[in-house]
Amino acid sequence: MTEGSRRPALLTEEQAAKTLGMTARFLQARRNRGGGPPYIRVSARAIRYRATDLETWIESRRCRSTSEYRLQPGEPT
Repeated sequence: MTEGSRRPALLTEEQAAKTLGMTARFLQARRNRGGGPPYIRVSARAIRYRATDLETWIESRRCRSTSEYRLQPGEPT
C-alpha cells in the first residue's frame, strides 16, 4: 500500500473491474482486443492495474455529447 492511502498500489483484475463498474470479463476482452486501460502483467497468470491508469483511462473516454464520441482503437463498431 502507498503511504497515506488505503488503496493498494496495484489492483487485481476483480478490484479494477469493480472500480470501473464492469466485469472482469470486460477487462479480459479489452486486453485481447485492445482499447482497454493499461495493465501490468506480473506473471503469466497475474494481471494488475494501477489506480492512476484506470482514472486516466476513464477521463480519456469522457464525452459531452454523442458527436464527440470516437471509437477507441480495437473497439467494436
